[in-house]
Amino acid sequence: MKQIAYLGPEGTFTQEAASKLKGELIPYDTIYDVLNIIDTKEDYIGVVPIENSIEGSVGITLDLLAHNYDLKIIGEIVLPIKHQLLTNPGTKMEDIDAIYSHTQPLAQCRNYLNKLNIKTFSTTSTALAAKTIKNKTNVAAIGNRNLAELYDLEIIAEDIQDVENNQTRFAILSKTPIEPKENFKTSIIVSLKKDAPGALYNILGHFTKSNINLTKIESRPSKEGLGNYIFFIDFECTKSTDLKNILNNIKTNISFIKILGSYKIEWR
Repeated sequence: MKQIAYLGPEGTFTQEAASKLKGELIPYDTIYDVLNIIDTKEDYIGVVPIENSIEGSVGITLDLLAHNYDLKIIGEIVLPIKHQLLTNPGTKMEDIDAIYSHTQPLAQCRNYLNKLNIKTFSTTSTALAAKTIKNKTNVAAIGNRNLAELYDLEIIAEDIQDVENNQTRFAILSKTPIEPKENFKTSIIVSLKKDAPGALYNILGHFTKSNINLTKIESRPSKEGLGNYIFFIDFECTKSTDLKNILNNIKTNISFIKILGSYKIEWR
């Protein structure tokens, strides 16, 4: 049976995403731990958050894939994210003087929390937030419905995220790439040869000429000094796409390229 590492502990949104796969789910405390076990164990794959529709990309995931690990994205899972305000049974809204959650849910519920005017505290996961408030009458946590059942909590406010269409994209990672047969997405990382007018345009022009749809482009610090960046690019491919030719064409304008993988498209 395939071992599936995921950002835990039990009850997180990442576990909810990972549960859509077949295999034994094993929680890890950090994204770093998940990527590290995939890198060291041949029979492991992993699931980590990579992008949210409200807060954008998960920087630590991108940075680890770019600089620390030679892992491949073999799939993606897109999960609707709905946040609930959780308390211990009997706790009323007026009793709450502190709310705990991961930084992402806190940010995704910012408008709601500002109206409450209650202090917030960040935790390493929504599951830890739920565990933290257990048996306390003056605190609340933000998380999913699974946490209410797991920790015997009550939902006193439903779907409190600021934006209704809140989604998180999770990457399925492996040491071994796959070769998708149908329409697929390819993810790459590139850095420019030089910082000059039109340098990035020259790269993107190759995609335009080949009628390739870019689904994402994002810059991240290269960690080599101010003003130096690497670019994460996702683009759609079809059976007829000459992927090898496209990558060869853009190599004339870049100093570095890393192919993160090609995989089935789950969102468009």
